[in-house]
Amino acid sequence: MSEPLDLLVVDDEPNQRKMLRDYLVEQGHRVREAGEAEEALRSLESGPTDLVLTDVRLPGADGVELVRRARKNGSDAAFLVMTAYGTVENAIEAMRAGAYDYLTKPIRLDDLDEALRRVRRKDADAPHKSDANTPTAQNAPGKAAIETSGVAEPEDPFEDLGPAMIKLRDLVDRVAKTDATVLIRGESGVGKEKIADRLHAKSHRARGPYLKINCAALPDPLLEAELFGHEKGAYTGADREREGLFAAANGGTLLLDEIGDMSKSLQVKLLRVLQEREVRPLGAREATPIDVRVVCATHRDLLARVSEGSFREDLYYRLNVVDLWVPPLRDRVEDIAPLTDRLLRHAADRNAVAHRSLSPDARTGLMTYAFPGNVRELANLLERALILAEGPEITVDDFPIALRGGSGEAPARTLPGAVEALEKSWIRRALAETGGVRARAARKLGLPERVLRYKIRKYDL
Repeated sequence: MSEPLDLLVVDDEPNQRKMLRDYLVEQGHRVREAGEAEEALRSLESGPTDLVLTDVRLPGADGVELVRRARKNGSDAAFLVMTAYGTVENAIEAMRAGAYDYLTKPIRLDDLDEALRRVRRKDADAPHKSDANTPTAQNAPGKAAIETSGVAEPEDPFEDLGPAMIKLRDLVDRVAKTDATVLIRGESGVGKEKIADRLHAKSHRARGPYLKINCAALPDPLLEAELFGHEKGAYTGADREREGLFAAANGGTLLLDEIGDMSKSLQVKLLRVLQEREVRPLGAREATPIDVRVVCATHRDLLARVSEGSFREDLYYRLNVVDLWVPPLRDRVEDIAPLTDRLLRHAADRNAVAHRSLSPDARTGLMTYAFPGNVRELANLLERALILAEGPEITVDDFPIALRGGSGEAPARTLPGAVEALEKSWIRRALAETGGVRARAARKLGLPERVLRYKIRKYDL
């Protein structure tokens, strides 16, 4: 069991509080309750609190005001805001005041568990350690839609991978040295954000800001305000000036994730920013020059959306200066083995559980599965299996039935093709680890050298 947390549940509905309290106590946490904001503020002063789980709608002062006052009083607890459908805008306002994230009602316990894991890993510290009256705290965007990154180079997502991804890596590194706008395409879960991270880390802008926003996560008015900023009084509720992400990313990189889901009205404004290299906040009379490298990502077929009239053709060609396609995992089977080893290590460290290896049948199951969710699905499957496994190694029975060869939506590959892909992966890794010396690689693999030479020719390695 991981270290228990000190939690405060704030909700004016007793049944909702009881449900959350009972679940959290069952998980081993220490839980206090409050029915309204004033009671919650008193509870925060009474003892240590790692996380406050609060409803947006409360009698008297609402959840947004609770976050503001808690920050002003110096509380460094992580705030997780609960909101019903239709009040998401209030939740995002709470995050601007210093909340960490939000969950929509009815609460999914898996989402709540993930939020608790992030608090344990101290990911929630950064957004709310500063004084509530500083510009940083006032302008802190919601982590669910917007993220910031430091200058440290991310872990190499291409380590030990096959020729398709190595070719993509080399292209990314060449493009990174330019200021060209980049469009990253690929199915959900293939790792498009990792590509964007590398583009920034390898560029001359690496020491500048790196901001990310998910264009599908915010309604139009909020997305427009986040991107372009606004003047005080620009619209009802705009009680202070707000810097947009284009201005905040000046000298660095801005990732527009899920660009294919941006509305046409905002597409027009984005096109103007890219053409003029200046941004005008809502309510402002003058535009401000910007120096930002724009990287976009999407799982949509943008050309199809252009044809159907939901995406502007002129914006498509403005974004598609450099097109980077990330192939799905089913088309690069040779990457499954090295990704599996890396993701298992990370999952074990993250969950503070013993490292486990995969049994041969489990590896075969992974190799024959088509992974409609790509690398993200592989990571989730491995983490689940690692946690549920009872023996010293993970077996195929620790995976869902679809991966075990039972019914499921994901088609399976033929076993011969999977075995060949696995064999190629092992040979490629052995050659890399032995500096290309075939005799040493053969000994490492337990093969006669002549057999290894034959397989190298057969697989064109």
